[in-house]
Amino acid sequence: MDQRCNGNVRTKGERLLTRRNLGAASMSARADKAPRLTVRVLHASAPFAAIAVLVIAWALIKIVFDLQDFVLPSPWRVLLAFLDAPGPFLVGSFETALSATFGFLIAVIVGVSLASALSLSRLVERSVYPLTLLFQMVPLIAIAPLLVLWFGYGRPTIVASAAIVSVFPIIANTLTGLRSRDERHLELFTILGAKHLTVWWKLSLPSAVPSIVTGLRIAAGLAVIGTIAGEFIAGVGGDRAPLGIMITTALRNFQTDRVFVSVLLSACVGFTVFGAVSLISRVVLARWMRV
Repeated sequence: MDQRCNGNVRTKGERLLTRRNLGAASMSARADKAPRLTVRVLHASAPFAAIAVLVIAWALIKIVFDLQDFVLPSPWRVLLAFLDAPGPFLVGSFETALSATFGFLIAVIVGVSLASALSLSRLVERSVYPLTLLFQMVPLIAIAPLLVLWFGYGRPTIVASAAIVSVFPIIANTLTGLRSRDERHLELFTILGAKHLTVWWKLSLPSAVPSIVTGLRIAAGLAVIGTIAGEFIAGVGGDRAPLGIMITTALRNFQTDRVFVSVLLSACVGFTVFGAVSLISRVVLARWMRV
């Protein structure tokens, strides 16, 4: 009997200790989750806090220096300018985003193809790569008359401007990635008698994925900049005027509030294109890491 009683007491004691340990573990887990949740909230709200600070500083600068509306409109006036006629601004944003997307896609095709061709031969790389670098150094405004002469006014010239501005980061990063292949793997492919295209497809291109993704992210933002510059040069007005034309038109009419709306929407278009490319890049990198 005494042994049974002692066994029951021990069993109950062990159960009690187990429950206490589980309770303590759950409390510690909750305590660990709380700081993590706080950090996540802070990270998520940080951009909005920065925007709020910027808007407040904007309003204070206007009040303190007593600036006229045609010099610096208030944030409220800019918001009213958008709400008064949002249609043209939204259409212009769509037109700018469409041209930037087309230019970016052309830059991707040309950049990856040219970098791949350069990586297959050191002689070709030493001959052609300096020319691409020299072409990148030429200001867009200097070749703008030629673009208008070749493609005319409108979207073709705008898309060409976006592609020209954004293609070089893709070439440079892709070429760097293609050259960063593992030499031991290259020796193995050489021993097996693999051809240049096989080495490129099976070894060089997979090794270059992270570098290509970096180049695409840089080029995404530059594509929007090139698009706006192209719209300044060759944009066409009308019902579907892009943001670049809306900026120049509003500036001529001293409608600074509409200029601010167009500029802010241009930034939103840039963030959208960059965000889309970054999201696709994350998916590609995630699959690349599994391989």
